[in-house]
Amino acid sequence: MIGKLKGIVDSISGSQLILDVGGVGYVVTCSARTLRNIGAAGEAASLLIETQVREDAINLYGFVDTVEQDWFRLLTTVQGIGARVAMSILSVVSPDQLSNAIAAQDKTVLTQADGVGPKLALRLVTELKDKVPAFMASPVRAVPNASSFPQSLAGDALSALLNLGYRRAEAFAAVSAAAQRDPDAKLDALIKASLAELSRKDHAA
Repeated sequence: MIGKLKGIVDSISGSQLILDVGGVGYVVTCSARTLRNIGAAGEAASLLIETQVREDAINLYGFVDTVEQDWFRLLTTVQGIGARVAMSILSVVSPDQLSNAIAAQDKTVLTQADGVGPKLALRLVTELKDKVPAFMASPVRAVPNASSFPQSLAGDALSALLNLGYRRAEAFAAVSAAAQRDPDAKLDALIKASLAELSRKDHAA
């Protein structure tokens, strides 16, 4: 079983790269995120590896960090999510966005990935909502009584942001961060603070 490879990027094509390790070229399937961060052909690279052995093939899946690897493992525990679909999800949704989408029960973020329709997205957010490890989560998971979020004052702020056109996952993350900073904030102040969070993220991007 291969757990890590370190070598020189020989070539990149589509979702795969060939990593030259001591003269042996390993074909590794990666997410778009990993491929963006791994470097160009001729550069040194190190990948964490998940090995899947089948009767007709040995497939290697590579990750630039442990967070993405852990998400791959978690995603593939859901019925209907194989390695290909998991990689598709990781290619279009960052780990932070995944945490927020699952915490907010936001299916639309996940349907951006090839192979993920509304039914599979619903299964994903439903099955993973209690499985996402704390270290993967952004501030949304640290909000007290997050499970009752929609019924709280923060839920009213969330509705206000949704009415302004923000996506559910990003609005959820912003309101959660704002509520964590000032748990006693009134609705108007919470909405303003949430908008400030969203503005900061837009400028950072």
